[in-house]
Amino acid sequence: MQQAQVNLGPMSKRLNNMHPYTDISSGDGWVIREFTQDIDPIDLLWHRDDETRSLELIEGQGWKIQLDNKLPIELTKSNQINIKKHDWHRLIKGEGSLLVKICKS
Repeated sequence: MQQAQVNLGPMSKRLNNMHPYTDISSGDGWVIREFTQDIDPIDLLWHRDDETRSLELIEGQGWKIQLDNKLPIELTKSNQINIKKHDWHRLIKGEGSLLVKICKS
């Protein structure tokens, strides 16, 4: 018996990856992460990480990060965002794709 195949479009990538991003490069304690322009904003969930992180913008326009109980902050090349271990945060979609360097400590 043949199995039916269903085309889920962009959802199929989401089901395979289980993350709304792709890690495109990494090293000791850092990762370059891409969020494509095709991302559905609903996938940018509030979450916490198990380590302290700093975030640096490489490429992207109008993207923001919001920390718990704070107003959103636009990501720019001139500011580095620090996120403490287990602090709630989320990304807010901007124009085009987002490329960031995340340093973990």
